[in-house]
Amino acid sequence: MAIETATERAIFFDTGDFGDAASYTPAGGSASTVNGIFDHAAAEADAGGSVSVIVEQPRFVCATSSLPSAAEGDAIVIKTISYVVRVVFDDGTGTTELFLEKV
Repeated sequence: MAIETATERAIFFDTGDFGDAASYTPAGGSASTVNGIFDHAAAEADAGGSVSVIVEQPRFVCATSSLPSAAEGDAIVIKTISYVVRVVFDDGTGTTELFLEKV
């Protein structure tokens, strides 16, 4: 059960505060604007042996109600950069995290 309400989540994802506006296009559908928080983190990955590499881990977190039918393969454009959705993670609290891959 979510602690915050939909109104509180909307404030959190507002573009005037923490959020970014993105253009989301489901496969075979039309684009719509959705607010969320974009994070383009980097992480160290073990490539085997003594060598590590840095991998990009772009993510977009939004209210689940904004993208209730989000699916792998959908497209999203954030800050003029195009991504494809690779993993959709609905955390069950009203928030969905999209793991992205740059196109």
